[in-house]
Amino acid sequence: MSQTKNFNLPDLGEGLPDATIVEWFVKEGDVIKLDEPLVSMETAKAVVEVPSPFSGTVLKLSGAAGDIITTGAVLASFALDPNLPQRADGQDTGHSHGHAAPAAAAAPTPPPLPTAAAPVAAEEAKPAAAERDDAGTVVGAMQSSNAVHAEQALAVGGVKAVPAVRATARKLGVDLSRVRATGADGAVTMADVKQAAADGSAKIGAAPAAVAAPAAAALAPAQVTAPVQSDARTPLSAAGKPMRTQPPGVVAKGQPEPLKGVRRNMARVMADAHSKVVPTTLNDDADIHAWLPGNDVTARLVRSIVVAAQKVPAMNAWFDGEALTRTLHAQVDIGIAVDTDDGLFVPALRNADMLDARGIREGVNRLREQVEARSIAASELSGYTISLSNFGMFAGRYATPVVVPPCVAIVGAGRARHQMTPVMGGVEAHKVIPLSVTFDHRAATGGEAARFLRAMMDDLALAS
Repeated sequence: MSQTKNFNLPDLGEGLPDATIVEWFVKEGDVIKLDEPLVSMETAKAVVEVPSPFSGTVLKLSGAAGDIITTGAVLASFALDPNLPQRADGQDTGHSHGHAAPAAAAAPTPPPLPTAAAPVAAEEAKPAAAERDDAGTVVGAMQSSNAVHAEQALAVGGVKAVPAVRATARKLGVDLSRVRATGADGAVTMADVKQAAADGSAKIGAAPAAVAAPAAAALAPAQVTAPVQSDARTPLSAAGKPMRTQPPGVVAKGQPEPLKGVRRNMARVMADAHSKVVPTTLNDDADIHAWLPGNDVTARLVRSIVVAAQKVPAMNAWFDGEALTRTLHAQVDIGIAVDTDDGLFVPALRNADMLDARGIREGVNRLREQVEARSIAASELSGYTISLSNFGMFAGRYATPVVVPPCVAIVGAGRARHQMTPVMGGVEAHKVIPLSVTFDHRAATGGEAARFLRAMMDDLALAS
């Protein structure tokens, strides 16, 4: 009789409590070998492929695509095949698994699982990234990356694509088997999926055009005589009389849906920040009238934060509210807020105090591309010493951006505008960038925050 074992979902990040199933690569009854891809999971950090820790027959899959699985819960059950290679019990696998019999036994906390989707290393970032048009400092307007890395692309059902592409296709309702692949070795790229979603050429469940056309023609006579049913909202009833209003709870048709992945983590982080931080915000305008042509807004904002942090170290710090301790940092690592359809990412621009304008631009481009491709390492999404959000790429002058512990401060940049400025002999139209600095008043004083903001404004006022 073959031995039965359970595979518990390992911690796919740094203490992440759960993950969402994107796609199973096997079904119940299939035979799978050790380390072959088992399932694609989406966490708050990335989309990763989880390999099988056993060789044998898949007895049970705990959940379907879109289901949320708690870390440590049973993900799949296997009947081991003694004729296939197995990993030794004492060998470190990065997985958490156990026998199926003692179901009530508590599973030990598993160590992090190495992801199959290896992050793109910083040194591999292409110089061409620096030549792209600046799509803004950080929030939104991200550049798409069409690069498909051969070691990440997995062929499932005859279609080769990386996990992030598969996840995007599922969210957009695109059938990967009907998408025209343009990537290396016939892999479907992110751009291919988005193009198919835009033109509707590969919708899941849609009939081929050649079949759909005759069917539509055959139904045409019936559609002429059948009463037209419309889902459009109208203030009139079927009888042509005004409809009686009802409470929103009665007429609401939308169904609650669980937050997943990045949005789920964002909800937790923001709630935690709101309960711990004592936020205070200062606002002012930085006059950039003296800027010479060719100045990179992103680079200048980052440089001004570095200058201000060096002059007021209390703002480039971490604060422990329970121990009441403060850590001042010599280096300046800036968290760059990146807004995506999936939610908010905040990758870290490391050692910003050592970068020139070109280095800053290349670093921001690299982070943006890795976030878009969902290939960024979990370690790059934490450990920053201060944050920057450029919400002004869309709209808004001032804001009260949220300080996420242990950081002490965050800078928000609003939408640049021209305003009339008094000068000797009259007034001039000067371009200004609205700035908002939110700080944790438990760790920094109002004077320190004001001096930090003043230092940023003075640096931004320079010609270059």
